Parts: sequence; structure tokens; C-alpha cells
Amino acid sequence: MTKKISHVLVPGTFDPITFGHMDVVRRALRICPRVTVAVAESLGKNGVGTTFTLDERVELARRALDGMDGVDVMPFTGLLVDFAREVQADAVVKGLRAMTDFEYELQQADLNYRLDAGLESIFVMSSPEYGYLSSSVVRQIASFGGEVDTFVPACVAAALKERFCGLPAAI
Repeated sequence: MTKKISHVLVPGTFDPITFGHMDVVRRALRICPRVTVAVAESLGKNGVGTTFTLDERVELARRALDGMDGVDVMPFTGLLVDFAREVQADAVVKGLRAMTDFEYELQQADLNYRLDAGLESIFVMSSPEYGYLSSSVVRQIASFGGEVDTFVPACVAAALKERFCGLPAAI
């Protein structure tokens, strides 16, 4: 008998979490009653590291997703397949915005399959309103002092202002 999916991971760096990420989490909840947002350490993201520390990214994600029943936020280091085994997740849900996302995510899914054939990969297409949105674009806008309130939750906008503009904000 085939095992039903009861727990999925939504992995990412979440540097920072955006409304696009939150949309993927909401859609994952439609597929499965239990979702773990897996915040990756990603020490060498794009060769420069992350803007926020792992602890900060986890806390921002927890605050952004507060009130979503069935959602947990956890940090992880190492291989995603090992983390999936550790938390007994059955699948990975990833959002796709464009063909470039698909190519990268397909490579990751193929590698994960080779490491653990029992871990399913599920792709959801980005909602049109978030198809352009990425953490890197949000960081760039914030670094120039631009308003990011329409792209990220208030707690994230405040943290970005503090990080890039020196304005106080509590994470």
C-alpha cells in the first residue's frame, strides 16, 4: 500500500521571508495538514552569505506565519533529505516562478530522489501576483531605502529598515 503524504517541508533560505513564500506555505497547507517551513543555514548563499542570521530568519518566519494552523518553522543544516527523515516529512513543496526556477528545482529534486527515493517533490506555480517577487529583489530595494511593505510582512519590513537604514526595529 502506498503511504499517503501527511507532512511536507517548504524549504528555503528565507532571507527574508516574503509574501510569495507565505503563499507557497498556504498552498502547501491545501495539500497537506502539516507543514514545516525548513529554514536553511545557507552559509555560502550566492557566495556572500545571508543578510540575516539563521536565528533571525527563523524568528522572522515564525512571526510572519503566526496563526497558520499546522505550520511549524524550524532551522536546519546539512542535507534536506536528512532533515526530512529527522522530522518524518513525506514530501518537499517548492514554488516555481519561471523556467529558471524549474531548471534549478528539477536538479534539486533529482538529487534528492537519488539520496532518498521515498521523499516526494511537489511543485506549485507561483500566484501571478508574486511571480516577480524574490528575497534578493526585496533586499535590494530595502538596501536603497525603498519601501518593501507590499512585498513582505510588517515585521520583515521593519527588520530590513533596521538592517539597511539603521532605523530601530525589534525582531
